[in-house]
Amino acid sequence: MGKTKTELTLSERFETAFNRIHKVLKQTVKQTDSDKFTELVYKGHNHVLIRHYKDDLCQYAKLRNAIVHEKIDVDYYIAEPHLDVVEEIERIADEFEEPRTGLSISTKEVYYFYEDDHLKDVLSCMKKTGHTRFPIYNKEDKYRWLLTTKEIISWLTNQFDNPKMDLEKVKVKELYQKDEKRVVFVSQNTTVFEIEDIYDEDEGNTDKIEAIIITATGQKTEKPNGIITSWDLLEVALAEE
Repeated sequence: MGKTKTELTLSERFETAFNRIHKVLKQTVKQTDSDKFTELVYKGHNHVLIRHYKDDLCQYAKLRNAIVHEKIDVDYYIAEPHLDVVEEIERIADEFEEPRTGLSISTKEVYYFYEDDHLKDVLSCMKKTGHTRFPIYNKEDKYRWLLTTKEIISWLTNQFDNPKMDLEKVKVKELYQKDEKRVVFVSQNTTVFEIEDIYDEDEGNTDKIEAIIITATGQKTEKPNGIITSWDLLEVALAEE
């Protein structure tokens, strides 16, 4: 039977927390064959959480090496880290093991429309909310495409000289374009680590992901609970750094 947290020495608590972080790094960082702690930290720079704690993690790696190298026996250390250091690495380990979900950083007030809804209602929603992306569904409640302000402006520009165009009667489906935007559906439990991986794997593609739509289980037949764009990830990164 293992020791409880109160029975562990500060060195044991530090090493336990360090190993917890190391385990998450090995599971999260994909672009390296090495499982060395510091290399995983540097290679995982695309993840905002890893990047945010990079300096701390590298210092912890040095401290861990010093503690382990000075260990006389399995449970006997010559040096003990300060309590504040131990509590901080334990807090970081908790954050790594339970990272924020994509839903926590998404635009949660998602406004969606049906193909037979009127464009004037979308424009009214844009004016009130400032939103720029709207999932569009069919009569069977299945997702069809993503309407963005770019398509709306393009369509309105092309209709500017059309004397027969009556904005009151225009339906959303009239704005559909065959080169529809790429979207990815994920469940509301998807972590920020996983969201970042999706955008990272998309790097280099000419057909970029326009948005990630979050639903309860990641199905297209479910209504959206949140939308994430690459800008949302950038805002999170700027807030963290």
